Amino acid sequence: MRETPMDKRTGKFAGDNPFEIARSWLAEAEGSEINDPNAMALSTVDSDGMPNVRMVLLKDVEDESFVFYTNYESAKARELDHAGKAAFVMHWKSLRRQIRARGIVTREDGPTADTYFASRSLKSRLGAWASQQSKPLSSRASLMAEVAKVTAKHGPNPKRPPFWGGYRIVPVEIEFWADGEFRLHDRYVWRRETPEDAWSVTRLNP
Repeated sequence: MRETPMDKRTGKFAGDNPFEIARSWLAEAEGSEINDPNAMALSTVDSDGMPNVRMVLLKDVEDESFVFYTNYESAKARELDHAGKAAFVMHWKSLRRQIRARGIVTREDGPTADTYFASRSLKSRLGAWASQQSKPLSSRASLMAEVAKVTAKHGPNPKRPPFWGGYRIVPVEIEFWADGEFRLHDRYVWRRETPEDAWSVTRLNP
C-alpha cells in the first residue's frame, strides 16, 4: 500500500485493508440503522451508455470483493454482463458516513450461490422462481398465481433457479467519506490500476 503525504489516518479510517474498514463500518451500521444497513445504490450503464441505478442488498464483503445477488434475466444483470463494470454507494444517515466503490464485475454462479439461496426464506426462494424480474406484469394477481404454480411444482425445498445468482464487484477504487462540521468532510480514496495492483491511499478535499 502506498500513501500520499497527509496527516495519519486514525479512528474509523485507520487500517491497511479497505475491505476490513468496510466490514467495520457495516457492522457499526447494523447496530444503528433502522432498516437494511446493507442497502446500496448500484449503478450500471446499458448498451447505449445510458446510466441506471437501483437499490440492492449487499450480502457479503469478501477479502477482495463485494457480493450481491439478483435475477440474471433482469435489466441490471444484462447491463452488468454487457459492461463488465459497475459502481455503488452505501450511505448511513445514523453514522453520517458513506462508502463509494467501482470496479470489475464477475458472476458468482456456483456452490456459494447455492448455499446463500438455500439460506433464504422459503417464500423468498419461491418468489425468485416466480418473478420474471424487470419484464412487464399484467397484474399482481397473475404474479401470485405464478407463485402458487411454482410452489406446487418445486415444493418446500426449491433449488436455486438457473437464472438466479450472484455478482462480485472487485473494486479498483473505494472511497470512505465521513460527515464533518461546516461541510468540511473527511474523505480518503483507495485506488489501484487493476485488481492485482497494490492500493494507493489519498486524502481528498471535501
